[in-house]
Amino acid sequence: MSELKNNQEADHSCGCGEDHDHDHEHHQHTVTIELETGEEMECPIIEIFEVNEKEYIALLHPEEEIAMLYGFLDYEDGSIELTEITSDEEYELVSKVFDTLFDEEDEEDEA
Repeated sequence: MSELKNNQEADHSCGCGEDHDHDHEHHQHTVTIELETGEEMECPIIEIFEVNEKEYIALLHPEEEIAMLYGFLDYEDGSIELTEITSDEEYELVSKVFDTLFDEEDEEDEA
């Protein structure tokens, strides 16, 4: 089972649109995943999104600048579960949707 965390950290390049004449905390949600080696790795959440009525999560690898995609289950008790995307077809579809989401965000940032 993975653990969802809410980290609060000050970041002066926050993109909040203010000139930093204000005090505020930024919330960076993370998930701790367990690797095949048994080690734990805390990964920032890039996005949780839906494809064909199923939720997926994109995590940022903390040491490499790559997105890791997983199926995402959010239970009523607050726990979450990440599931491996096993088929090439599903992974390709999820990757395309994720790329489209970030292409749209990049266009909004440029405007």
